Amino acid sequence: MSYTNERIAQLVRADSVHKSVYTDPALYQLEMDRIYGQAWIYVGHDSQVPNLGDYHATRIGDQDVVMVRASDKKVYVLYNRCPHKGAKLVPDGCGNAGKFFRCPYHAWTFKLDGAHLSAPMKGGYEGTAFDAKHPDFAMRQLARVESYRGFVFASQAPGGPELVDFLGGVVSSIDNLCDRSPVGEVEVAGGVFRVMQTSNWKVFYENLHDTMHAPVTHESSFVAAREQAAEMGEMPLELHIMDGNGEPYSFWEKLELHAYEHGHGYMEGIFNPGAANTDAVTRAHYEVLEKAYGAERASAILGQNRHNTIIYGSGSPHTVFQQFRVIRPMAVDRTLIEIQTFRLKGAPEAVFKRSLMYANVINSPSSNVMADDVELYDRCQKGNQTRGGEWTSLHRYAGQDRVVDGGMQSTNGTSELPMRNQFKAWKTYMLASNRTTIPIAVEACSAAQLGDDCHAA
Repeated sequence: MSYTNERIAQLVRADSVHKSVYTDPALYQLEMDRIYGQAWIYVGHDSQVPNLGDYHATRIGDQDVVMVRASDKKVYVLYNRCPHKGAKLVPDGCGNAGKFFRCPYHAWTFKLDGAHLSAPMKGGYEGTAFDAKHPDFAMRQLARVESYRGFVFASQAPGGPELVDFLGGVVSSIDNLCDRSPVGEVEVAGGVFRVMQTSNWKVFYENLHDTMHAPVTHESSFVAAREQAAEMGEMPLELHIMDGNGEPYSFWEKLELHAYEHGHGYMEGIFNPGAANTDAVTRAHYEVLEKAYGAERASAILGQNRHNTIIYGSGSPHTVFQQFRVIRPMAVDRTLIEIQTFRLKGAPEAVFKRSLMYANVINSPSSNVMADDVELYDRCQKGNQTRGGEWTSLHRYAGQDRVVDGGMQSTNGTSELPMRNQFKAWKTYMLASNRTTIPIAVEACSAAQLGDDCHAA
C-alpha cells in the first residue's frame, strides 16, 4: 500500500478535513516523519538542567531524546539510545547522570555531549571495525538545537528556517512571558502535571482556540463556580477563572484570533489580572517591573493579554499565568499533555503562587475544567471511528478572515481560522517530502471510506 501526495492533499479542503487525519495510524506515522521529523519542537527549558550532568528525558514525536547540561555548560539534545544494543540510557523524566552517561546494560560510557568515552574489556574489539571515534559508536545529537530565552527547541532536520523565523509572530508570547520577570528570566518550578488524553494530538491544538466550545463543554464547571460564589457572597479569582468560560457568545465574538505560518497563532485573553493593577498581587508585581523597566513598559508588559498561544507541534504557552502545556503525541489515539509552570525570577512570590493556583484549577488532572475537555476529546476520537460521516467541518467564517502583516486575523472571535491555519500547515508539512510515494504497510482504504473527493492510490 502506498500513500501518494495527491491522496494526502485530498484529505484537507479549505473548509473541512477528512476524519482519517485523526484516526489513521499510517498518517500518524507519516506525521512523525514529516512534521515531527522536520519542525522545531520544544524539548524543555534550560532551567530543568541547571547543573553539570542534569538531564531531562522526553520525546520529540516518536523519538526518545534527552536534554543534558554538559561540562562546557552548554545544553545538548541527544537521542536516548546506547549505540551498542540500543538500550535507552536514562529513564523518562529528570535526573543527574554525573560526569558521563553509563549504559545500564553493558556499561558503555559516553561524554555528556554524546561522544564515546569507553567500553569494558576493550581487548575484545581488537582486530574488528570498532572505532571509538566513529559516530556510529556515540550517542547521536539531534541535527539542530537552539535556545530562545531559555526555551530549548530541537529539529531532526539538518535544514530549514532558523528558530526565530520559524516562531514568527508568536515569539512575542515567549518574550512577554520572560519580560514579566524584572530580570527577564523564568524557570520551571512547582512540579509538572501530566495527563494522558485518549485522542489524537491535533484535537487539543484545535480546541485551544475553539471559543465556541467554552460555554457548552464547560457548563458544569462554570455553573458550579457561580453557585459557590453566590454562597460566599463574592467571586474570588479561583472561581472567576472557571466562570470566564460561561460568558455569552457575544463576548467570544469580540475576541481576536491571530494565525501565522507553520500553524502558529494566539488568542486574545479572556481576562488579565495584571491589566488593571487592581489587586495587591498585581500592584506588587507592577512595582518591581516599574523599577526594572520604567512605568510605560511595565504597563505594556502586564497589559499584553493573551489566553493561549499555539506553537504548532510543541504546545501552548499561557503568558498571563506563566504556563506551558506541552503536547506530545504518543499514538494515533493517545496524547500526553505535560503542564509546566514557570516562576518569574525576581517577581513577588505571590505571583508564582497565583500561577500554581491557576495550574491546579485549570490544568490539574483533577481539575473540573480539564475533565470537561478530556471527555469531549475522547468522544471526538470515538465518533470519528464510526461510519457516521467522512468529513469534519471548519466552515465558521471560512473565507472571511483578514490578511494582516505576518499572518491573518479573525473577523469574528468564533471563527475557525486557527483550525484552518493548522491544517494548512499540516498539509504543507505532509507534502514537503521530495519522495512522491511513501510505502506504508496498512490495509487498503476504499474510495467510499475516503469520500467522493479522495481515492486510494
